Amino acid sequence: MEKNSHIQCTVQQCKHNNACCNLCSLDVIRIGTHEQNPTMAECTDCNSFELRSNCCG
Repeated sequence: MEKNSHIQCTVQQCKHNNACCNLCSLDVIRIGTHEQNPTMAECTDCNSFELRSNCCG
């Protein structure tokens, strides 16, 4: 799996996560929010997330 040393990620359920090094395999990620007026990190989301096919089954 590819890895991008500029994007760190610990979400092992994401199909883009390179679990051996906690890095993302994407070149670019899309960040969004589920809040109208985000004020904390918890208000933001990685909109590039895709569930790993062999996860949680």
